[in-house]
Amino acid sequence: MTTVTSVPTELNETNSPIAGANIPPGDSRTRVKAFMQALQDEICTKLEEVDGKGKFQEDTWQREEGGGGRSRVLKDGGVFEQGGVGFSEVWGENLPPSILAQRPEAAGHGFYATGTSMVLHPRNPYAPTVHLNYRYFEAGPVWWFGGGADLTPYYPFQEDAQHFHQTLKDACDRHHQEYYPVFKRWCDEYFYLKHRQETRGIGGLFFDYQDGQGQLYRGSDQGEAARYSQNLGEIPARNWEDLFSFVNDCGRAFLPAYVPIVEQRSQMEYTDHQRQFQLYRRGRYVEFNLVYDRGTIFGLQTNGRTESILMSLPPLVRWEYGYQPEPHSPEAELYSHFLKPQDWLA
Repeated sequence: MTTVTSVPTELNETNSPIAGANIPPGDSRTRVKAFMQALQDEICTKLEEVDGKGKFQEDTWQREEGGGGRSRVLKDGGVFEQGGVGFSEVWGENLPPSILAQRPEAAGHGFYATGTSMVLHPRNPYAPTVHLNYRYFEAGPVWWFGGGADLTPYYPFQEDAQHFHQTLKDACDRHHQEYYPVFKRWCDEYFYLKHRQETRGIGGLFFDYQDGQGQLYRGSDQGEAARYSQNLGEIPARNWEDLFSFVNDCGRAFLPAYVPIVEQRSQMEYTDHQRQFQLYRRGRYVEFNLVYDRGTIFGLQTNGRTESILMSLPPLVRWEYGYQPEPHSPEAELYSHFLKPQDWLA
């Protein structure tokens, strides 16, 4: 386990410039860190059981400017060709531009950030790639939770999409009936490759800058998520404990949402044609992570550990100029049906 010292406590002191406001409890960082590490442990233990062959290898690392983390990678397993599950805890003097663009009121303050993130690339083309990330920030007068999970199939099944979304919706509904409708739409818009004009997969949940105040959608796009949230108006205030409980339930919904899918699909027989299509579609995953992904951008802008930041990339991938799927083929159905935002629970 990584040992960190001298963690800044700006928001937790009684003489804070925002004392009396909606601020985190004094042990906020300790509690969130413990949850993020426990989530990493639980996911890794279960995935090793599912894989049956591979084991996660752990690297602990220190960040010169403050903080560190532990990166766990499973390679060449029975089910997972590669998977990475990381935990990080970092702090510094100033937030990077990617954060300040969204929350300019944090300018000039030190920051603290912790979270866990994961990407799994199964070997079988019928088993979908999956991503998870939950994180927490404190910076001067502001704090927030962010994160989510999304599914990227190559040969998708309607029942898998329904199961994944229903499990995440159930976790959301325990806290607020409008969480899933807003955060599902936000996910569809966030995991969108603008230069390809297609979604990365079938979505899931995505949210950011959640501090319990105002409207649920806190992004910059004026798409369906923004319109839906604006129609709802401001949601009754939720405190730090409410949001921490919500993130706990979302994080622990991952295994029941994904494990039944990967266990079933990894048993299916596949051809080299299907394997080549999987490698081609993995290229979209690489493009998104290197061009748009906030976690990648934040990690690079804060001088994070490059190996840990990029461990989400697949071990094998291919690009093909001008690829077009055969009409009416399973590959064509991915484009015509599954890469279109829709109500998977209808």
